[in-house]
Amino acid sequence: MNNSDHNTQEQAVLSVSDLNLQARVTIEKKFNVVWVEGELSNFARPRSGHWYFTLKDDSAQVRCAMFVNRNRLAQIQPSDGQQVLIKGRVSIYEGRGDFQIIVDQMEHAGEGLLRQAFEKLKAKLASEGLFSQELKKPLPEYPRHAVIVSSPTGAAVKDIISVWQRRYPLLEVTLIPTAVQGQEAEGEIVAALEAANLLCPDLIIITRGGGSLEDLWSFNLEPVARAIIDCEPPVISAVGHEIDFTIADFVADVRAPTPSAAAEIAAPDSSEISNQIHEFTRLLSSIWERTRQVFELTIQNTALRLISPRTLIEQAYQKIDDATNRLSTSVDSALQSKAIRLSGAIAQLRILGPGQNIQNSRSELSAKTDRLLRITQEKLSKDKERLRSLTRVLESVSPLPTISRGYAVIQDEQSKAVLTKRDDLSIGQKIVTNLSDSSFTSTIEAIDDETRLGLEKK
Repeated sequence: MNNSDHNTQEQAVLSVSDLNLQARVTIEKKFNVVWVEGELSNFARPRSGHWYFTLKDDSAQVRCAMFVNRNRLAQIQPSDGQQVLIKGRVSIYEGRGDFQIIVDQMEHAGEGLLRQAFEKLKAKLASEGLFSQELKKPLPEYPRHAVIVSSPTGAAVKDIISVWQRRYPLLEVTLIPTAVQGQEAEGEIVAALEAANLLCPDLIIITRGGGSLEDLWSFNLEPVARAIIDCEPPVISAVGHEIDFTIADFVADVRAPTPSAAAEIAAPDSSEISNQIHEFTRLLSSIWERTRQVFELTIQNTALRLISPRTLIEQAYQKIDDATNRLSTSVDSALQSKAIRLSGAIAQLRILGPGQNIQNSRSELSAKTDRLLRITQEKLSKDKERLRSLTRVLESVSPLPTISRGYAVIQDEQSKAVLTKRDDLSIGQKIVTNLSDSSFTSTIEAIDDETRLGLEKK
C-alpha cells in the first residue's frame, strides 16, 4: 500500500451534501454583509415572486437571489443591463453547490453609492451623540417670528405660508432664499442657516419638496448638518416626502414628514386659542357673578344688622318711658294699698276708740309714707341719672349733633347703606340725604374728585 492510499484511509470521507454544508457555513462566517456593484443580467422572476439574477463585471460574475419578502421593498424595477448596487450575505446553495449572494437591498449604482455615504455620515454623527434627544430644543408654544430656509419658488414655502395664514396669521415670517440642490446648494444652505440664526427668531424651518436621493443630497452633507446643530433657535426639518429621511432630519430638533405638517407643528391653531380664551372668559364671568352675589348678600345682611343712632335713641326713650310708667303704676298701687289699709285701721280704731293707738298709727303711717316717697324719689333720681348717662353715650356715637351743626348723612336709596367713600358713588345713583329735621332724595349727575370738605385741591 502506497502513501497516498494510506493518507486517504486516515482522512474522513465527506458526502457532497456535507461538503457543501461545511463550505456554506465557512463562507457565511467569513463574510458578514457585503456591498457589491455590477451589471445585472439573466434576470428571472418565477411565479413564487423571488428574483434570481447574475451580477457581473468585465471579468467575473456571481449568482444572486432576492426573495419576495425583501424585493417587495425595493424601489427599483430590475432589468438586464442595469448597473446596480446590492447589499447582502455571501452563501452557497447546497443543492447545486452554487456560490451566491442572498440580496437584502438593491439600488441603482449611483444612488447606492450615495446611500453608502449617507449611512457612513449618519453613523459618524450618531457616534458623536448629535442625534440624542437630550440635545433637542422644545418648540415655543406661541411663536412670534419664524424663519424659513428654502427655495423661494418651491411649493414647500407656499404650503407653509398657506397653512400659517389659515391657522396663525399673527406669526411674522422671514424667508431666506437658498438653492436646495446642485453644487451651490451646500454653501448657500449653510450661509442661510447662519443668517437665520443672527435674526434670533423663535424657530427656523429648513425645507424643500420631494425628490430622489440625489435631489435631496444637499441635506445629507456634514457642513449642513453641523450648521443646523449650531442654530440657537429650535430647527424643524421638513425635507422631501413622508418616506424621505435625510441627515438634516436626524440633527434637527423636530422632523416633520411634509412642509405642511411642519407649519402645523410650528404654530398653534388660532381658532383653538380663541375657543380657549372664550372658555376662560366664561369661567371668569361665572366666578365674578358668584362673587358679586355673595358680596351683595353680605352687604344686605350687614345692613340689616346695622341700626341707625336715631333709632337707638328713640328705642332708649321708649324703654325709659316704659320703666317710668311701670314705676309710677307700682307707686300708685302701693299707695292705694296703704290707703286701703289705713282706712281699715281708722275704721277699726273708731270702733275700738283707742286714741293713742290711733295717734301712733298715724305717726307710723306718716313715717312709712315719707320713707316710701323718699325711696321712690331716690329710684326715680337714679333712673333719670342712668337715662342721662345712656343719652350721653348715644349722643357721643350719634351723628345727630354733627347733623345739627350743618352736616348730613347720605344713604343709598335702595340698600340704605351709609355712603362714605368715592367708590360708593356712581352717576345716576339715587341717594337719601338726612338733615337734622328732615331728609330728601336726589340723583347723582356728576362726581367731583377734586373737592375735599369744601376746599379746592391746591
